[in-house]
Formats: sequence, C-alpha cells, structure tokens
Amino acid sequence: MRKRISQVIVVEGRDDTANLRRYFEVETYETRGSAIDDRDMKRIARLHELHGVIVFTDPDYNGERIRRLITTAIPSVQHAFLRRDEARPKSKSRGRSLGVEHASYEDLKTALAQVTKNEKREKYCDISRSDLIRFGFLAGKDSRKRREFLGETLRIGYSNGKQLLKRLELFGITLHELEKAMKEYQGN
Repeated sequence: MRKRISQVIVVEGRDDTANLRRYFEVETYETRGSAIDDRDMKRIARLHELHGVIVFTDPDYNGERIRRLITTAIPSVQHAFLRRDEARPKSKSRGRSLGVEHASYEDLKTALAQVTKNEKREKYCDISRSDLIRFGFLAGKDSRKRREFLGETLRIGYSNGKQLLKRLELFGITLHELEKAMKEYQGN
C-alpha cells in the first residue's frame, strides 16, 4: 500500500507528478516550469490554507527560482529537497536534466521524510558571517563546491555566498549542525 501524504506537493511538471504518484498517494500542483504567475501564487496560497504545501522543485536554477518566489509569497510553506545526484536520470537516453521525475523511491522517501519548514526557530541563530568565511563558503577556489556540499548534506538546497547566511537562519541551522556537516567535506 502506498503511503498517503496529506499536504499538496508543488512540482514543476507532470513527469514529477507521475513519479511521485508511482510511489505515494499524493495530490500535486504543477507550475508548468518556471513561468509561475500571480494566479499560481493565489492557488498555492489557497492550497496551503486548506491542506498545507510542500515545495518539491528540481535542484537546478529554475527549481530554486520557483522555490524562492513561493517562499517570498508564502513564508510558512514546507520544503523537500533532492540532492543533484538523486535527481539525475539513471540512463543516458533520458537526457541530462535534473528532476524529481528521475528520483528513485528511496530518494523520494528520504527527501519527504526530511521536510523542513521555512521559519525562524525561537532561539537565535548562532552562525555569523565570520563562521562562513572560516569554513570557506564566501571566498576561495572551492567555495561554491563547499556551499553545494552543505546544501545537499543539510537538505536545504544551494545558496550563493550572499544568501547562505539568510538560508541557514531561515531553516534554523545551528553552528553545531554546520560543523558536523563540514567534517564530512573532502573538497575533491
């Protein structure tokens, strides 16, 4: 029996919906790519009021753009993230795009089990800009790689150097969690 997900999941397209429905009993809202407009936002806001919404977009530029637009309009939505390697097609004939439609059952299950809410925790954020510099997120030849690794490890998605501290604060990541994640970084 397929697991029921009570929230509506916002995805980019019908292939994402098809893959999710292959494994879960779920309702989705498709943005039809990155062309999200005011009508979409109003519909998503209404769905969020009625059922709750999980934003589950592709781990690429357009997916992050859609996620950012929705989060700005509806800050209390929840988020599920796939790592880039989980969103790659398993066969070369499927192309080179990244997407929810390519993810396996195990990867989808893990991402949905680790849904995060975009809200500040009651406690203050103990990460500072100097911590980001110390860990090499803001400067250096591999700073982008480090941010990509952190986003995938913590399942909060990729952020550029200017937005990283804000994203860490929004998801309530602590300095301890940051240090723990970066102990695994190999820097290849």
